[in-house]
Amino acid sequence: MVATVSARATGSRGKNVVSTQTFFHLGRADSTDVAYCFMIEYELEGMDLGEVRFAISPLNELTLSLRTIRDPGRYPLHLPWLRVTEEVRADLDNDLLLALTDARLWTPDFLNPRPLTPLTRLEDELAAIHELPLSVVREDLAEVHRDGLPAPLRGRTDRVLRRIVRALTDYWDACFVPWWPRMRTVLQADIVHRGHVIGRDGLAAMFGGLSPTVTLTDNVVQIQLASNTTYRRSTADAGLTLVPTLFSRGASTPISPDEPPMVMYGARGIGALWEAEAPATGGALVGLIGQARARLLTLLGEPASSTELAVRLGVTPTAVNQHLRAMRAAGLLTTARHGRSVLYLRSDLGDRLVSTAA
Repeated sequence: MVATVSARATGSRGKNVVSTQTFFHLGRADSTDVAYCFMIEYELEGMDLGEVRFAISPLNELTLSLRTIRDPGRYPLHLPWLRVTEEVRADLDNDLLLALTDARLWTPDFLNPRPLTPLTRLEDELAAIHELPLSVVREDLAEVHRDGLPAPLRGRTDRVLRRIVRALTDYWDACFVPWWPRMRTVLQADIVHRGHVIGRDGLAAMFGGLSPTVTLTDNVVQIQLASNTTYRRSTADAGLTLVPTLFSRGASTPISPDEPPMVMYGARGIGALWEAEAPATGGALVGLIGQARARLLTLLGEPASSTELAVRLGVTPTAVNQHLRAMRAAGLLTTARHGRSVLYLRSDLGDRLVSTAA
């Protein structure tokens, strides 16, 4: 059968190019239609390594993670994180957060910016959003919700934008801050790995390893997408940015040639991201305060929240909180508030106990 559909890839600014084309589908009338892939191509200038850079976007991760909340079955590796953050997520602006994606798992372009370095900060990306023309915000939201904006996104655009930034900031503080060092480590390790592949096997091998849908032929990077738009553009002046992400299962690009060249791809090592840790504890310490509290006290040489500790140890936040309260009452821990989170840290007494019992 033949059907006409609208263009779309990562982000939502597909209207800047041809908005519809013909897709050919295979299958019976009652089967799930499958579309042939189309190609987006980036032409590297002279195979210059300077044209290719890696970067990390905290805002991309924050926005794309909303997919896991809307459809957790598609992202089983993140279920441990979803479970331990369920309690704190109940206090967030969830109506607004879920309105930033839809059943197709699309997200607005302005929330998927091209980062500049591996050291990009969320604060800088959110500040840049405030500088966007409100018309861009309105158009991107409308492109995701073509049948009409959900209630949280209606009203004056400036007020909606402020609510979006506030909701994302609270979401970051509650659900990302405790684990961002671990997340960033996985993303940075992926970048280091890609650099080693380039040095050992060359650019083509590195691009081929990003995703089965990415190849480098001569000096052209080709990305197959299940969208109905095809274009080629040079990376001259703009360069090509490669962005690893924890919340995407394949490679994606901006749909419009007007957007800066960027390829987002699934990072390596996601499977180990939420694995429980087994910190080494001294036998004397275990004998004195028990295995569970000994493991917690050992980990708390650096500040951490109860939800982060729950993920790291593979237990429930309720169980962790019981032990933390007991050790704090005994003077082994101190606390400090960071945003919406309470961070725990060994006290001087806790440090002496750990070092003496080691």
